[in-house]
Amino acid sequence: MAEKSKTSAKGKTSAKGKKKKKSVFSRITSFFRSCVGECKKISWPTWKQTTKNFGIVLVVIIICGLIIFGVDRGLFALLDLVMETANT
Repeated sequence: MAEKSKTSAKGKTSAKGKKKKKSVFSRITSFFRSCVGECKKISWPTWKQTTKNFGIVLVVIIICGLIIFGVDRGLFALLDLVMETANT
């Protein structure tokens, strides 16, 4: 009984799979045409938006750098205090 269901399932898939495949070159052409179509849908930011976002990123990088610098200096001072205590 299980064999009959397998063969009937194969028969259904073979009936669907009779579509002719496109050639390699037509598939490549279709791919690049769809790429061009997708690129046309992109909404590029204006110059004002770009400079504003660049400024925000720059400020965040500077703030993160200052925080890391502060933590580094603090840990260095703490390590120096521990090492000085250990020497005496």
